[in-house]
Amino acid sequence: MGERERGQLNVVVGVTGGIAAYKAVAVIRALVLEGHDVHVVATESALRFVGMPTLEAISRNPVSHELFEGVAQVRHVAIGQSADVIVLAPATANTIARLAAGLADDLLGTTILASTAPLVIAPAMHTEMWHNAATVHNVATLRQRGVIIVGPATGQLTGTDSGPGRMAEPEEIVDAVTAALGPRDLAGKRILVTAGGTREPIDPVRFIGNRSSGKQGVAIAAAAAARGASVTLIGANLDVPVPRAVTAVAVSSADELADATLSASPNADVVIMAAAVADYRPDAVSPAKLKKDVQGDELTLRLVKTRDILAALAESKRPDQVVIGFAAETDSDDAALLERGREKIRRKGCDLLVVNRVGWTMGFGTDDNSVVVLDRAGDIVMEASGTKPSVAGRILDLLT
Repeated sequence: MGERERGQLNVVVGVTGGIAAYKAVAVIRALVLEGHDVHVVATESALRFVGMPTLEAISRNPVSHELFEGVAQVRHVAIGQSADVIVLAPATANTIARLAAGLADDLLGTTILASTAPLVIAPAMHTEMWHNAATVHNVATLRQRGVIIVGPATGQLTGTDSGPGRMAEPEEIVDAVTAALGPRDLAGKRILVTAGGTREPIDPVRFIGNRSSGKQGVAIAAAAAARGASVTLIGANLDVPVPRAVTAVAVSSADELADATLSASPNADVVIMAAAVADYRPDAVSPAKLKKDVQGDELTLRLVKTRDILAALAESKRPDQVVIGFAAETDSDDAALLERGREKIRRKGCDLLVVNRVGWTMGFGTDDNSVVVLDRAGDIVMEASGTKPSVAGRILDLLT
C-alpha cells in the first residue's frame, strides 16, 4: 500500500451486500477528508449495490474484492496486517454470523482474521433479522471479543418497513472509528466503574429493582479501557456484555455493590458510580416464595434505607483520587433538574456529578443519553448528548 504520510492512518473499509451499502460511500469520503489512507474491501454482493468505479474514485485507491488476487504478495492477509483500524459498513446479518464463526473464505473474512486492529461494525438489516436469536447471540459474541458495534438506528428501512435495523449515519460511524483510533491518554490510570441496577430481594423469586440496563456504565468502562486505563467494572444485573479488556465483578443487591465497591476503591485512581442503586430494601427477606392465598388481598413490606455508597466513597477518598457520581432524575424542567443535582453533590461530597433525565422512554435502557456534569461548587463543567459511547467519551475527557 506504499508509504503513508506522517500521522496518516491506514483505514480498511469493508463493504458488504446490503442496500445500505450506498451510505458506505459517505463513510469512505469522510475518512479520506480527515486525511486517512482508505482502502476498500468489498464483497461481490456489495459491488451489485455500489459500483467499483464509485468506491475507487471516493477512496482514491483500488478496490480489493477477489480472494486470489495478489497471491504472490500474500494480499489476502497483507491488507489486514497493515490496517490501523477496520470498519465494516454495512454489516449484514450474514456477515455478522460469519464474523462470529470466524469464517474466512472470501477476501473480507481473511482481512479481518489477519488483523489485530480495532474492528468497528455498523449493522444494517430488517428488524426481524436484527431481533432474531441467532443475530442477538452473534452480536453479543462480537462485543465480548472487543468489536465496536455502532447502531443500528431505528427508522425507515427498505420498502415500507420501519424499525430497528437502519444503519447508523455516516457521521456516527466515523466518530466511532476516530474513537477507536483515539489517544491512550488514560494509560496508567486505574479506573473503577459501577453499572447496572441493583435488585433487592423480597423472596427467592421477587425483588425491588429499577430499569437500568448498565449500558452507560459499560460504555464508560469500554471507553476507558480503549484509552489505556486498567478498568474494573462492578456490574449489577447488566443487560449488556462486558468487553474482554475490562475486569468484571458481578453483584446483585445494593449491599453486594457496596461491599465490592468499597473494597476495590482504595486501589483506584478514579471511581465512577454509574450504577442505579436502590434507596431502600426490604427489612426482611422471606426464605420461601410468598403465597397469595396465605398473604391475602394485601401485602405490606417494610423498607429500610440502603447504604449510601457514593457518600462513603467521597468521605474515604484520597486527596489524589477522583470520585464521580451519577444522578438520574425525572424533573421535566431544566432548572429543577440542575437544582436537584446541585443539592445532591452538596450532600454526597463527590468531585463531579453526572446529572441525566430519566423517564418512561428516556435514560434507562435506551441507546442515547443527555447529561450535564456539575463540579463540587455546582457549576456546569460539561454538557453532552448523543449515543452512550459518545457521552462516555465526553465524561472521560474530564479526567485528562
